[in-house]
Amino acid sequence: MFSRDTTQEGIGEKAHTTFSRGSGSAKGARMSSTGISQVLFIPQLLPTFLLIAFGSLIIWSASLTIPEASFPRQLLGIALGLIAAYVVWSYDYRTFSNLSTALLIADIVLMLLPKVPGIGYSAMGMTGWIRIPLIGLRFQPSELAKLVTILLMASLGAEYNGRIETLRDYLKLCGILTVPFLFILTQPDLGTGLIVLVSGAAIIICSGPPRSWVLITIGIVVLGATLVVVTSMTPGLPHVLKQYQLNRLIVFVDPSVDPTGDGYNLQQAKIAVGSGGFLGKGIGNATQSGSGFLPEAHTDFVFALMAEEFGFLGSTVLLGLFAWLIFSTISLAQRVDSPFAKLILVGIVTMWSFQLLQNVGMCIGLMPITGIPLPFISFGSSSMISQLMSVGMVQSIWRHRPKAA
Repeated sequence: MFSRDTTQEGIGEKAHTTFSRGSGSAKGARMSSTGISQVLFIPQLLPTFLLIAFGSLIIWSASLTIPEASFPRQLLGIALGLIAAYVVWSYDYRTFSNLSTALLIADIVLMLLPKVPGIGYSAMGMTGWIRIPLIGLRFQPSELAKLVTILLMASLGAEYNGRIETLRDYLKLCGILTVPFLFILTQPDLGTGLIVLVSGAAIIICSGPPRSWVLITIGIVVLGATLVVVTSMTPGLPHVLKQYQLNRLIVFVDPSVDPTGDGYNLQQAKIAVGSGGFLGKGIGNATQSGSGFLPEAHTDFVFALMAEEFGFLGSTVLLGLFAWLIFSTISLAQRVDSPFAKLILVGIVTMWSFQLLQNVGMCIGLMPITGIPLPFISFGSSSMISQLMSVGMVQSIWRHRPKAA
């Protein structure tokens, strides 16, 4: 009898022990999940990985008919980008807030690297790449300079804590921003220069200058751009714009001016987008790029390639993923208290938004044609590494935020 009761009690204790272990496992799982969300900003990571997956599918499809679209090379760029993003995520972003001078020097060096004999590499009329010794890979330093410029302008703008009170300080920020912009124009790379200028300008605006100063600056920039275009079109006057850059602007206004030259790319991009219909032609069935009608289908005009294969539905999904990525980053900017972190996030969001607007816009005739890649989608290791490093920076801001944020 005693033995039987002991047995029953032992069974009860065993059951209780098992239940406790189960509860501990469930609690541990919850704590593990909470721990991951403490160091990783999941709302931004999810659309990033989905965009990378979607872009990989598009480039793989392009590689079926375009020899230059090397899918293994694209995967290598993604792998290197993920490693770089991990390094940035591990590093405390706040360290950069006191390194404005070093960041400015790094920016200038990155812009000048392609000019160094022996490592500089030219392609498509632009000296914007370097050939990395020993391994022979090419890299575009200006892609990395985008993020460096954002850090530079954020470190300077954060000093004013949301309010720029003197015109001297405002002009100082504008003057420093023109340094990387002018250096990138020496390559010449107007597309990347515009990204640097727009993202830096957004940071300056969010640093707190009076609205009247901003409006006057915009007016001066518009007037200056108009003068540059007019002088470049007038014989005998200094031509700031290269002839191909001027042709792209003329074709944007009237594509019929040069239907077999610069206007040809725009017409073929429009045909590709329109021929995709609602559901698209399917993977590997893009006739415009597959038959060679659409140039640079895997890089500059990758959105047109995607629209032809995946149609309006695929385009909507892609734009939805970008909206998810951008608005999740904006939500993080609203949650952090550090002015430096806020301005970094403003610069990154502006960079992504401008590249998206420009790349998609030029494929449908709403923006002039420039060599601006579509983030996470276009073929190219340099762009992929730079964009993933930007993601790593956003994650670093989340990881090193005050716990009360």
